[in-house]
Amino acid sequence: MAEVRICLTPRVSGVGGMVSFRNRLSARLAAMNIKVTDNLSDPDLDAVLVIGGTRHLIELWRAHRRGVRIVQRLNGMNWLHRVKKADQKPKTNLRHFLRAEYGNRNLATIRSRLAQHIVYQSDFSRCWWERVYGPTRIPSTVIYNGIDLQEYSPLGLHQRPEHGFRILLVEGSLMGGYEMGLAAAVKLADGVAARMSQPVELQVVGRVADNIRQSWEQFTGNRWLLTWAGLQPTERIPEVDRSAHLLYSSDINAACPNSVIEALACGLPVLALDTGALPEMVTGDAGRVVPYGGDSWRLDSPNIQGLIEAACEIAADQQRFRTGARLRAESAFNLDHMVEKYLQALLGS
Repeated sequence: MAEVRICLTPRVSGVGGMVSFRNRLSARLAAMNIKVTDNLSDPDLDAVLVIGGTRHLIELWRAHRRGVRIVQRLNGMNWLHRVKKADQKPKTNLRHFLRAEYGNRNLATIRSRLAQHIVYQSDFSRCWWERVYGPTRIPSTVIYNGIDLQEYSPLGLHQRPEHGFRILLVEGSLMGGYEMGLAAAVKLADGVAARMSQPVELQVVGRVADNIRQSWEQFTGNRWLLTWAGLQPTERIPEVDRSAHLLYSSDINAACPNSVIEALACGLPVLALDTGALPEMVTGDAGRVVPYGGDSWRLDSPNIQGLIEAACEIAADQQRFRTGARLRAESAFNLDHMVEKYLQALLGS
């Protein structure tokens, strides 16, 4: 069998869903003796997977002209920069606004002119793109992100409090417009603490500005505990997930958040508002998805009381929800199944 060569572009580093996805897919492809490169000019390429967009449109166009199959993976698009309420100043400056708009146009150009197949990370993502830019004339597939279900497992080291209730919030960054998610998490923890006789803790994993941390620490008083874990290395996340009782997924209109999949695989129930892909990801007893209570696209104030009620329900029956979380991960988020579906899209089989 001739060697298969696949280009994954762009090359990314750091933290975040795109980095995790690329690393996991690249490692599995390499284990299958498939050559992985980030060189769009490689003359022997069989296919290119564009993970979102790329600045190297000319090189991508040249690969397209050479007959290389191009598949584009899409999550959502930039939208927070457009949110502006009548009584507020714009949430972003002109430079950031233009950068966000350019990013959307870059994604849309590849989708409409260069790709032979589109992979959407969720049904929500597909509907969003088709609503804004219209359906494409090329085939498309919905493929959820996947993870190693042996690495992310309920079995393993953990430091889950025996006499308390730990709510976990995991995001790469809670800045740049995402502070609202932290605000909701703090109000959630405060409400749960008022309902429970046992100690309540909110543990925050991710980047948070110093001034934001200080303001919320003053809010808690002595009623409950707020801890800041900062950014955690990827290999630590399974233990972090196993050490909590509940993950609150704070991102609004998220396409397919990895933090949710990782938590479910570790048997950690997920609580979220019913925006983005969360209603299709967290089903049954894997957790609870609560009605937002307003217009999420305008960032109306969310339904905190609904979150509190659902969190207390999960706290009262941990074993049922922890079992449900793991079962959901096994049924929908297996890394091997994800890789198989991507190969079908990339090789046209």
